[in-house]
Amino acid sequence: MQHFFVRPSQVKGKNIYIEGTDVNHMKNVLRMRPGEQVMISDGNNSRYLCKVQCYESESAVLEIVEEQQPDTELCSRIYLFQGLPKQEKMELIVQKCVELGVYEIIPVEMKRCVVKLDDKKAKKKQERWQQIALSAAKQAGRGIIPRVCDVTGYKDALKMAEELDVLLIPYELADGMAETKKVIEKILPGQSIGIFIGPEGGFEKEEVETAVQSGAEEITLGRRILRTETAGLAIISVLMFHLEG
Repeated sequence: MQHFFVRPSQVKGKNIYIEGTDVNHMKNVLRMRPGEQVMISDGNNSRYLCKVQCYESESAVLEIVEEQQPDTELCSRIYLFQGLPKQEKMELIVQKCVELGVYEIIPVEMKRCVVKLDDKKAKKKQERWQQIALSAAKQAGRGIIPRVCDVTGYKDALKMAEELDVLLIPYELADGMAETKKVIEKILPGQSIGIFIGPEGGFEKEEVETAVQSGAEEITLGRRILRTETAGLAIISVLMFHLEG
């Protein structure tokens, strides 16, 4: 079944009004006709089973058949602080982490980042990444659209993370797996979790030390060195199974 997101203001009584490019997609690409069913999320974790009622000049009018409470969101909010990688890697990270349940993604400039973006390029990239997050949220049946933030500096990212309950930093020099298991097992459902992932070149040692001083716990992801686009997926998958189990 097709899945679209709307703003809460587009939900009016027994109807939902689709606007913008989604109207053309429904009408001319998917060729959806009156009576066909579609799933709508309002971005606030409310979901509606609807059927197409009619098309107006600039909108598609849907009739709400059933309001649902989706159970696709994790009980904890996971914030991914991703060291800025090359373009295609960041797009993969955004797509797959949204599928796994991440709540927010913060691209972070770190010392070993290969990519350097000026303000104009950074804004354009952020818009592209946000669109990928939207598409991934639709595909995964998410109840929200995870936010992809503007590119930020490392110090500012650590300051953002201060408000979170748990802060993890996977690092190749961290202690063994037994210690990491203890750290994961202490995380409780409902706690907010921040994860710092280094870029292609990894973390500078002082970046890890600064994060630990800010309350982060070093963890290991195993004996193998993971690429930046793999590391975040690995720890989010572990957290997903822990929190949903």
